[in-house]
Amino acid sequence: MNVQADIFGRLQAGGVKPSMQRIAVMEYLMTHCIHPTVDKIYSDLAPAMPTLSKTTVYNTLKLLSDRGIIRTISIDGKNLRYDADISRHAHFRCKRCGNVYDLQVEGLDKVKVNNAAHLLFTECQLYYNGFCEKCKNIRDSIN
Repeated sequence: MNVQADIFGRLQAGGVKPSMQRIAVMEYLMTHCIHPTVDKIYSDLAPAMPTLSKTTVYNTLKLLSDRGIIRTISIDGKNLRYDADISRHAHFRCKRCGNVYDLQVEGLDKVKVNNAAHLLFTECQLYYNGFCEKCKNIRDSIN
């Protein structure tokens, strides 16, 4: 399936009317798997869309997240980041460069939680922190 068809399908499934800005934000997320912040998305899209505002980007991301079309992650405790991949997976953040990567974790669908019969889980986010390959090598060469 091509990206444009996937965008329209996901927006339609989430009950979101496609607008030029919403399509641009969604396409950015689907083609830039870097878990960007609002600022990053805005700074990358604004030159090609002079009428785009940071508020529009923020509101679009909130709408897409609220409708389950994208995932909001808060892995660094400072900035919200956004992920177009809503499948079950974990995230890894490098402590040095700050890049965030997707991790496929075996058994994530089979996790059992004890004493949770009275709880209704709607979301689970699993984060790992450490050093990416590039930063680990830099760190090792300094020590």
